[in-house]
Amino acid sequence: METYIALLRGINVSGRNLIGMEELRTRLGELGLRNVRSYIQSGNLIFENETLKESDLSLLIRDKIAGCFGCNVPVLVLPAVKLQIINEANPFLTESGILTDKLHVTLLHGIPDKEFLSRIAEQSDATDRFMIRDDVIYLYCPGGYGNTRFSNGFFESRLKCTATTRNRKTMLKLEEMAGRPD
Repeated sequence: METYIALLRGINVSGRNLIGMEELRTRLGELGLRNVRSYIQSGNLIFENETLKESDLSLLIRDKIAGCFGCNVPVLVLPAVKLQIINEANPFLTESGILTDKLHVTLLHGIPDKEFLSRIAEQSDATDRFMIRDDVIYLYCPGGYGNTRFSNGFFESRLKCTATTRNRKTMLKLEEMAGRPD
């Protein structure tokens, strides 16, 4: 049995795409997902499955949400072991003076085309910075994520990939809830 993390984009934000976590957990259990748990109200799920791949799980969850709640939201599913690797590989953690509560991770639904990557390679500014590693963007926003220009929309429009962002605290909590994979 493999443990997975599902990250839903754009639910329970600003009164849009309202989904109760208890009902969502119940509905996902109907799909055969086991031990479904959630963290806060913004679409962070942990569950177990032994038969399907991440891409199939993403589509299955997305379609179930659309059918039950009428919300069309992107869903990114990754194995718990990948979440652990992402958390440990944050390049900003090796720098002195980094405020860890200002670290975020933007996860992309696929690896962007090299042409798009080259267009934003030099976009970091004096305050906010980012580093891209395959399908993960590590962000450092000392002024707060709400004040950065490096939002999901920024990366989606330039990289032509769907994106979802979580702060470091959430990423670490999801790893803890999933348990450290062997």
